[in-house]
Amino acid sequence: MRANTTPRHVPARIEQVADIPRTLSGKITELAVRETLHGRPVKNTDALANPHALAHFAALRASLEAH
Repeated sequence: MRANTTPRHVPARIEQVADIPRTLSGKITELAVRETLHGRPVKNTDALANPHALAHFAALRASLEAH
């Protein structure tokens, strides 16, 4: 990745996750992930097909804060 892109486009960290939060129509919801990683509540978890997928991102936030 680093060889084919500028340093600005290389992520600082890559995490493998079991599931990605999706809307009821199947679209990936990046906003819910971003809000969770920033420690803010997700406004409408009823619109998510798999709200349990946010738990990994909340745990990731907690582990990053601990370091």
